[in-house]
Amino acid sequence: MSEVLSAGEWVSPFLDLVSAPFTLPGSRILVFRDREAPDALTVRLAEYERDLDDCVLVRTLRVLDGEGRALPVSSVRPDRIEFGDVTLTFDGPSALSVGGVGPWTLEADLPSGDVLRLSSVDGAVRIAADGVSGGGAHDDALAATARIWDDWFARTPAVRADLADMTAFCWWVLGANIVSLPGRGARAVVPSKIGYVGLWQWDAYFIASGLRHGDPDLAREQLELAFGFPGADGQLPDVVHDEGILASSDDLPPGDRENLRRAGSAIADPTAPIPLTKPPLAAWALRRLEGYVDDPAFFDSAWEAVARSQDWWFERSDLDGDGMPEYGHPYSSGLDDSPVFDAELPVASPDLAAYLILQDDLLAARAHAVGDTAAAARHTSRASRTLALLEAMWDEEAGYFRSSGDGSPVDAETAVSLLPLLTGRLPGRYVAGILAALDDPDRFATTWSVPTVARHEPSYSDERMWRGPVWVNVNALLAEGLAVSGHADRSRALVEETLRLVMHGGGPHEYFNPSTGAKAPRATTAFGWSAALFVDLAVQVSA
Repeated sequence: MSEVLSAGEWVSPFLDLVSAPFTLPGSRILVFRDREAPDALTVRLAEYERDLDDCVLVRTLRVLDGEGRALPVSSVRPDRIEFGDVTLTFDGPSALSVGGVGPWTLEADLPSGDVLRLSSVDGAVRIAADGVSGGGAHDDALAATARIWDDWFARTPAVRADLADMTAFCWWVLGANIVSLPGRGARAVVPSKIGYVGLWQWDAYFIASGLRHGDPDLAREQLELAFGFPGADGQLPDVVHDEGILASSDDLPPGDRENLRRAGSAIADPTAPIPLTKPPLAAWALRRLEGYVDDPAFFDSAWEAVARSQDWWFERSDLDGDGMPEYGHPYSSGLDDSPVFDAELPVASPDLAAYLILQDDLLAARAHAVGDTAAAARHTSRASRTLALLEAMWDEEAGYFRSSGDGSPVDAETAVSLLPLLTGRLPGRYVAGILAALDDPDRFATTWSVPTVARHEPSYSDERMWRGPVWVNVNALLAEGLAVSGHADRSRALVEETLRLVMHGGGPHEYFNPSTGAKAPRATTAFGWSAALFVDLAVQVSA
């Protein structure tokens, strides 16, 4: 974009108060349309592992005119909700302010059962966790909130004209998903304030990739949080959140355990703690900040954390001792519900092998750059050994890289079998096999590509998480894999299709139906990594 965006110019059409609530960078407050009362709003707080319905500040909020009739929402902008001449905005990150030209009355139905009514004669109305009250300088609150969003939109990366409005919305999503983690001294861009309020390691890597184009310092903060709480053995935690970290099955919230029990999972209550992390894309993410962040001390520390994490995978997650690390828990894969985890654990998966090869290659390049030839040789040698083990996972008859569960082949062809392209080191016959799978309508050539499970599989579903729907992060990794494997034209085509998918689907949702391109019913909206990678890919094709 050639000009600074105003707060409402591009984004307002997307702010429906359903899939995109009204919020503020750094705030936990979310304002939605009330599901049961279309003339009312509801105000909730976003908290780690707490349902939004358990975090209600105001059950129903209405603005009434002088005759007691509910005023409808006339427009929504990033900095305000308008009810004609009355506006709702933020008064700092922890409160809302309502004010405007009277006469008007604010009616607030509270979780306690009390109903408060404050009129324009009381001045502005302030809504916060400690209650609803009259008072406050509404015009000052409006101006301050507008400045926050104007400053954020001024950082929006420049892209092609046809991608500009969705890029602006995706940039809004990234700003809207900023929270402050108490005691961490940093800002986390969470996957979504609608259900994912914490810094997930994998999400941080993808989110940083998009943020680097407009706010590289915030991108760096995401990696500092992801790398900032390693175990003594180098393991990076799955999640950094308000109350600590999630690095073991012992740390799982009660709700997660109950979901696993309902699913009949044998890992709901393991006999011994299982480490929880995320796939090793740390070096991939860190490399993407080079040239955007000028801080040698940060990179020195970060590369050391990545190297220790890489060693952890080989020393602590090679659970059968064959040289190929495995996923000891589905959560560590990032693909929790994938049919590869219908098998017995641990699962050796070709995507994990690919990430490990890529990470050792990047660590070797870093070691060469700083003159550590011994470390470079060690990483190069280990990458070559892992590549040989990956090639042994190829099933010639089936035509794909096959996962194994507890040493037995897994009968499920999924997107993890395509991701070895990311190494850029596959012999040609394997690349040809993957291209054949991508071109086969019975496998991965769906209307909207790329599904996460081959269509011929009994486990395939258009709409069930990781059982078929398209994910933007998988497409982005596959596009990079195609490029580094010598297929730049196909890579560009997949990038363009992924951008069209997000625009066709109405926004950066968590995952999409591969037949219709629509948001899958249970997918989260305003999803962080989908937004960040849309920005990243849009910048890529606009260069």
